Amino acid sequence: MIRLFYNFCKKALQPVFFLIKYCIKSGYLILTAILYQVRIMKSPNPIQHLLSLFKQQPCWKIDPLAAELQYAVPSVRRFLAQTGYFSSFTHNGAWYTLASIPQFNRKGLWFYQEIGFSKAGSLTSAIIDLVGRSHAGMTAEELGDTLHCRCHSVLVNLCRQGKLGRQKTGRSYLYFAADPQTANRQRQAMSLQQIPPEQVPAEIAVFILAEFIKRPTADFHQLAKAMSQRGAFVTPAQIETLFAQHEIKKKM
Repeated sequence: MIRLFYNFCKKALQPVFFLIKYCIKSGYLILTAILYQVRIMKSPNPIQHLLSLFKQQPCWKIDPLAAELQYAVPSVRRFLAQTGYFSSFTHNGAWYTLASIPQFNRKGLWFYQEIGFSKAGSLTSAIIDLVGRSHAGMTAEELGDTLHCRCHSVLVNLCRQGKLGRQKTGRSYLYFAADPQTANRQRQAMSLQQIPPEQVPAEIAVFILAEFIKRPTADFHQLAKAMSQRGAFVTPAQIETLFAQHEIKKKM
């Protein structure tokens, strides 16, 4: 008799137990959702947080930046794209800065400590841009000094891909723009630079040396300007050649 009564109660109250379980479960889910929304509302806007981090430090690598923001790397890249950014041409592009931070020089370059950024973008783009804008082409050494990094292998690849031209001069190569008109202009300028300056006439050389004795700190440009004021037109290169011929040491 007792067993029959237990079975009856179990069947009769089963919907009630189910309803209680459902309410408890639903309440838990609702509470979880509310807590999640509160957490989202309290957490800082990721873009604003990103901007504040770059105010503290102008350059970041992507993994430490993602750790600070507490977002996955793909999300951080999306935030950077929204704000605008540059990646470094040094260190294999591992460093990032916001587009508003760099103060680029006339060559389109900006350095923070040993990290280099270019308006053109990557190292290959920076090299193409520098060579294309150069007056008479550039050597690998000149590019290395400008970019603060070695770029011989990159130059070889760019020439193979037809993105740069080159010409052997002495023991090194001179690199030109890929555009034929620009390259011809650069080659002409390079040829003019290789023409040795005319020798200074003896009577003008006397005036130059006299001016140098009066103004030993004057550079070649200043000496040439002083000669022009006397009506004698000579170039700084001619004065430099004169000093070299007479082994006159000049501190520049």
